[in-house]
Amino acid sequence: MATESLEERPDDGGATGRPQSDTVYNRITMLRAERGISRRELAESLGVHYQTVGYLERGEYSPSLHLALRIAEYFGVAVEVIFSTRPFRRLGEQED
Repeated sequence: MATESLEERPDDGGATGRPQSDTVYNRITMLRAERGISRRELAESLGVHYQTVGYLERGEYSPSLHLALRIAEYFGVAVEVIFSTRPFRRLGEQED
C-alpha cells in the first residue's frame, strides 16, 4: 500500500491565499464510536484491511475518492460530513 506524502506544500498564494496541505481530516473514529462499530467490522464491510481504517483515522493515509464515497455510504451520510481538507471543530465549539 503506497501512502501519499503528508508534508505541507509551500504557500503558493493559491485561490485561498492559504498554505496548501495534503492532509485529509475525518470523523471516522467519532462515527464508529457513536455506532459501536470496531475497526475490524468497518474494514470487513469496506473490503479493506483493518489497519487501513487505523491509518485513515490517524490521518496517516488519505482515502481514494472511491473509498471515501464507500465510507460515506456505509455510514449513510454525505462525504463532506466525514472528510474535510480543514480540521473539524470540536463538538460544541462555537464559530468565531
